Amino acid sequence: MRQELTCVEICAGAGGQSLGLEQAGFAHVAAVEIDPHACETLRLNRPEWDVIELDVHHFKGVDYRGVDLMAGGVPCPPFSIAGKQLGADDERDLFPQALRLVEESEPTAVMLENVRGLATARFARYREQVLDRLHELGYETEWQVLNASEFGVPQLRPRFILVAMTPAVREHFEWPSAAGAPPTVGETLRDLMAARGWPGADAWTRRANGIGPTLVGGSRKHGGPDLGPTRAREAWLRLHVDGKALADAPPQAINPPNHIPRLTLPMAAALQGFPRDWRFSGRKTAGYRQIGNAFPPPVAQAVGRSIRSAIEASRSAEEARSIRLLPAAS
Repeated sequence: MRQELTCVEICAGAGGQSLGLEQAGFAHVAAVEIDPHACETLRLNRPEWDVIELDVHHFKGVDYRGVDLMAGGVPCPPFSIAGKQLGADDERDLFPQALRLVEESEPTAVMLENVRGLATARFARYREQVLDRLHELGYETEWQVLNASEFGVPQLRPRFILVAMTPAVREHFEWPSAAGAPPTVGETLRDLMAARGWPGADAWTRRANGIGPTLVGGSRKHGGPDLGPTRAREAWLRLHVDGKALADAPPQAINPPNHIPRLTLPMAAALQGFPRDWRFSGRKTAGYRQIGNAFPPPVAQAVGRSIRSAIEASRSAEEARSIRLLPAAS
């Protein structure tokens, strides 16, 4: 049996990254999140986890010193093209807190994800400062922008992924390879669209024959249960989805075959790569905010597996060196 690796996750949200890392073989010793609805979602789905409802500013990494992985989906508004892109001047920028926790907990590896905007030239200096601090702490770093569509998720959804690890682990790390073409929106949602007998489900599946634009859930201050700004809603309409709002239930048998449906919360979750049995706490707006802001589990799983493989390979190499250095029996 492989040794169980441990993980502390900050800004855990509704569990997208959490679930992916669990699937990759990491056991959560703590999942930290400030939003009550998201905390309840984590407790609903993983009652055995230590879910800590807390502002990350008050979380102490020293209590988890030596954890294998420190992970987090730090808030994206400071770097999102949909916002003002204030970066370090945004009160929601939690990268300094993530770096503090890395220093306090001394993990073997670090994984932080954010929106693609953090990879742009505008934030080159900010990225450099983050990487410099990780180097000062003894880590080697890499970052990539990965598209969720390359890992079986029917959205483009590009995400900035920063990994940092001890030099011995970095020697064995490789980014995950793309998994091939994702299913279409229609293929992903066909069963959910047909659940109440809508006669147009099969025809709609054929029309919704592409991947969707990035789902957006909005922040606690802004956003509601719709599929984003005008351009995003237009893109959804080309896939025969009405993005003006979310539906409470799938289309019914009485809806005409040419009906243009709206997504439900379970449909949005499926488009993010959540399993069908993952439950979300709160009403529609709170549930959709959790879903829309999530890190797709399949992407977290792929990167998590790469990190796990590197840690295991490093430890195997160290064990082999130790055996070679043992004195020969007389």
